Amino acid sequence: RYQEGSWAFFRLSDADSARDFVTGLVSGIRGADPQVERDLERLASVKRKRQDRAVAYFSVNAASWDHIRSLHVPDRAVEAAMLKLVGKRPFQSMLDLGTGTGRLLEIFSPLYRRGVGIDMSREMLTVARANLDKAGVSNAQVRQGDIFAPPVERDAFDLVTIHQVLHYLDDPARAIHEAARLLRPAGRLVIVDFAPHALEFLREEHAHMRLGFSDRQIADWFSEAGLDLEDSQEFEPRGGNEARLTVKLWLGRDRRLLIADPSNDTRQIRETA
Repeated sequence: RYQEGSWAFFRLSDADSARDFVTGLVSGIRGADPQVERDLERLASVKRKRQDRAVAYFSVNAASWDHIRSLHVPDRAVEAAMLKLVGKRPFQSMLDLGTGTGRLLEIFSPLYRRGVGIDMSREMLTVARANLDKAGVSNAQVRQGDIFAPPVERDAFDLVTIHQVLHYLDDPARAIHEAARLLRPAGRLVIVDFAPHALEFLREEHAHMRLGFSDRQIADWFSEAGLDLEDSQEFEPRGGNEARLTVKLWLGRDRRLLIADPSNDTRQIRETA
């Protein structure tokens, strides 16, 4: 159960035993049951209304978002680089902080078993749920929460992502430190944001609190949070002489390693310098 204002959202526990139990019950329900059919019709209606709200929200905000997007490399290029960087090997769990439209949960869904997205905005959570439903993503959920105190367990995620969020924060270092606490040993943190720039209108008109980040800033914050900077990539803007934005991608890894102890077949955590 997850509270969002006066609303509450419910879903199955992530425990395999609970999921198997409920799946067994549902499979035994006759498909022609009138009550079940009415419930399914109501569910479809709720999803349609959710999609309509998402479309309305986008229509109001699309102009400002499109203006910013026009200043940097297309999102698809950055997404492709993220997927390549993370690799094709499946993993257990992903957390997307500041999930927005839920796009990262969607593109990484074939890789993870359990995905969670956190966002403060109820409107954006409506958009994210609609997008995930439309894409047929059933192994992810989104919750309302603060990036500085996300409502999730510590040491629980193989991959944490922060995509175009840090520049809205007054304390980016704290957000990185919090994200690092949520990683499993050897887990990865991927950050996408802007390189340093001088587009002051973004501060005034779009609530950007930081005008980009240098590699040194990110490396220092990673180190303070117990992460090693493993990779960084740069995506230059395209065309024209107009002031534009360079997008950066940084990959950090938790320094702790999971070590198997063959003597008792248990896993231990080793801290590496």
